Amino acid sequence: MAETTTNTEQKAGARKTLVGEVVSTKMAKTIVVEVNRQKAHPYYKRVVKRSKKFYAHDEQGTAKLGDVVKIEETRPLSKLKRWQLKDVIRRAAQVAPVEEQPTNSRG
Repeated sequence: MAETTTNTEQKAGARKTLVGEVVSTKMAKTIVVEVNRQKAHPYYKRVVKRSKKFYAHDEQGTAKLGDVVKIEETRPLSKLKRWQLKDVIRRAAQVAPVEEQPTNSRG
């Protein structure tokens, strides 16, 4: 007798992924990612730049300001958060602030 195996676990649907730059990390466990895209204008056929901001969940707080990250669609986590951080593609160059020494302008 042939056994029939049924796969009881359902495969998750293909979730959307986007790549963008982190523009804010001021909230706890939340980052704001700006995704830029270029699209041809429907009538004029000229390439137009468009950008949109997405709120993404960052549990460990690994993303920093200026990083290029990949975010993945998920279930609603809050009023605005519908995305979660998948991975950091490129780290931003962290430059230490330069302290300026006061100049004495009196002669």
